[in-house]
Amino acid sequence: MAHSLSAKKRVRQNETRRVINRARKSRVKTQIKQFETALASGDAKAAAEQLRLAAKLLDRVSSTSTMHKRTAARKKSRLAKRLNSLKAKAS
Repeated sequence: MAHSLSAKKRVRQNETRRVINRARKSRVKTQIKQFETALASGDAKAAAEQLRLAAKLLDRVSSTSTMHKRTAARKKSRLAKRLNSLKAKAS
């Protein structure tokens, strides 16, 4: 257990950041699931819109210390690849 005042404050800060980071990651996961649902339905237009929203959210989250920029870029790339394969099958 922390004894000094600064250590106690750091414990409080860490808990606050943990809650915020978990909420952000949860929003990203939810948005990706919505994209996957649209992808599974075969609707390329809806999937493209969901990808746009997911990419926007990933960019916003990666601008903070919650997620690294390259992690977000990798996730966006993989999602775009799946959308492109759906579009290729459709045409």
